[in-house]
Formats: sequence, structure tokens, C-alpha cells
Amino acid sequence: MPHRPAELTPTPDFLAHSSARPLHWLATATAMAAVIAAAGLIQPDASATGHAGPSTAPASGPRAAAPDPAAVTYPLDCKGLPTAVTATAQGDLDGDGRPETVVAVRCDAGSGTPPHAIYVLAQDKAPGATPRVVATLLEAGKRQTATELTVRDGVVTAGLLGYSSPQVPRYSPDVKQLAKWRWSGGKFRQELTNSDAGSV
Repeated sequence: MPHRPAELTPTPDFLAHSSARPLHWLATATAMAAVIAAAGLIQPDASATGHAGPSTAPASGPRAAAPDPAAVTYPLDCKGLPTAVTATAQGDLDGDGRPETVVAVRCDAGSGTPPHAIYVLAQDKAPGATPRVVATLLEAGKRQTATELTVRDGVVTAGLLGYSSPQVPRYSPDVKQLAKWRWSGGKFRQELTNSDAGSV
């Protein structure tokens, strides 16, 4: 910011200079101009340093990578079976400038349609830190299948297929919902839009 000189309290010596001749003031002004010009010469060249001064925003560094879903152990009880990540989406969900990864995960049973869980992954800033699950958006116990997982403008969206009753065959879900999760007030808040029950 521009330097503002402090105000001076007049002193006898200072007041004595007020009656100096014009030639004295001309010499003083010339000397000051020389000092200012010299100060300008020792400033770094903006074109040489790549900086254009304080009015220009600093160049952003490389963007942080989104957490790798393959580097995480998921809290799913698959009875000894492996887990399978079936969908992923990335985006900055909490506004901290670092992307999170949202994953739809289920047990890799090899047949049938095991229910999904949806997790949010984050990665600490410390070098060598591994990604970790920081939130569960959908629990596998809900017995729903996730489709069309996306992240846009900080909002997670997924289609959810489920069942209206235990009598509905597992291979024929009859309820469809559109779920949205948004980070607000320190937690994820869910919005659900239900569709009419029927064949999906």
C-alpha cells in the first residue's frame, strides 16, 4: 500500500526553512527527484521476475489431486468378499479449494445386485498421507443401488433404486429416488425426491 508520511510538528528549525529562498527549494526538489528516480531503477523488472506487482493476483500452483479410491479400505462387511468401486465423482464439496472423491461401493459378490454404500474420501495435506473415508452418504443397510453419481457445484447427486417391500424381487427394484447431498453447517444434508412406485 502507498506509504503515507507522518505529519510533522513545526519546530523552530523547520519554521526557519519556510523563509528560504526559491533557489533553495528548487535544489531540494531536484535532489528528491533524483532519489525517486534511483529508487525506481533498483526495483525488480516485472517482466524478468514474472510478477507484475501487488495489483496482480498470485499465480495459482498445481491443483491438488483428488483422493484415489483404490487406496482406501472401505468399512463394508462383505463376509470375506472383496469390495468393488462401481462409480466415482470428484469435486470440492466443502469449499476449501481441495477436491474430494465420492465413491459408490458394494461387495463384489460375482452375482446378484449387492446394495451400495456411498462414501466421501478426503486426503490430508501432509506429504505421503493416504486417502480416508470422512463421511458416509448412503449406508449399505438401506439396500439401495446407486446410479448416475455426479458432483457439480459442490453438490453430490445420485439416482437410488430400491424396493417398496421385502416381497419385491431383488432383481426388480420398484422405487426410484433422486438424492442430493450438500455440505452445510458442518455436515452433509440430504434432499430426496421420490418417484412413483412401479417398475423401474
